Amino acid sequence: MTKKKTVVALGHEALGVTTLKQWEAVRATAEALGNLAESGRQLTITHSNGPQVSMIHKAMTELHRLYSDYTTAPMSVCSAMSQGYVGYDLQNALKSELLGRGDATPVGTVLTQVTVDPYDEAFYMPTKAIGRLMSREEADNEIKKGNFVKEVPGKGFLRIVAAPRPIRIVEGEIIRTLAESGAHVIACGGGGIPVIEQNHQLKGASAVIEKDEIAGQLATLLEADELMILTSVPCVYSGYKTDEQTPIERMHVAQALDCIRAGEFGETDMLPKIRAAIAYLEKCPSGRVLITSIAAVDDALRGKVGTTITSA
Repeated sequence: MTKKKTVVALGHEALGVTTLKQWEAVRATAEALGNLAESGRQLTITHSNGPQVSMIHKAMTELHRLYSDYTTAPMSVCSAMSQGYVGYDLQNALKSELLGRGDATPVGTVLTQVTVDPYDEAFYMPTKAIGRLMSREEADNEIKKGNFVKEVPGKGFLRIVAAPRPIRIVEGEIIRTLAESGAHVIACGGGGIPVIEQNHQLKGASAVIEKDEIAGQLATLLEADELMILTSVPCVYSGYKTDEQTPIERMHVAQALDCIRAGEFGETDMLPKIRAAIAYLEKCPSGRVLITSIAAVDDALRGKVGTTITSA
């Protein structure tokens, strides 16, 4: 039987926010992923890493503050660390879940880099806050190093980094080869490690990449049959968090574009997911997108909940 190629994008709820909570969360997530695999799907899984990369950045910064011999870690290194340890937990939990079902399909994590444009406007207007709150003196030191900070009134200062558009998934062919072999692959964690290509060398960028956008790009690269975006809500809503909140069961690309123009989706939550869905469906018009929560994915596959988006 030919397996359905499915890209699954996991949100924060699927991973937890600390090392202990992550281990607890991925076991439940692995059960849901196991159900998807058992239904005849080859999975390529990408995931968020906001809490994880922030935790690593804080830890490395504090280590440098306490022991000056240790250097702080660049954002690209923090991203790589988060990919490694999230992938470690996720692949082990999924492998264990599959073996418990009598399924010996290989599961592996690909440390994934994604190129960005050094002249992307996002580098001149960074918006993504990371790390811990800082004092005025610490913030001034960050500014002297060429970093950006923003003030949180009454609380302190936060470092902010750019969120440039992704250009190319560097390890794309490796991911494709593994997926085509039938293995379940974990890749592009946290949107990928942002890198800039210079004279055939890849150099880490002080940035983060929007995970939903890279999920759409990954699904396009693999010519996936479907893209599943598992988030914190069971479906997409119109009039979200208003008295007119209404679940959207189905929509096609043209309707999704109308909703965007009408300002239906939150700039930092649902809008990136809808844009990723549109980008994928424009390149792979025979595909479909399902947006739901990790807890509701089984019901969503039975058509009881969730939002399905198609090209027409």
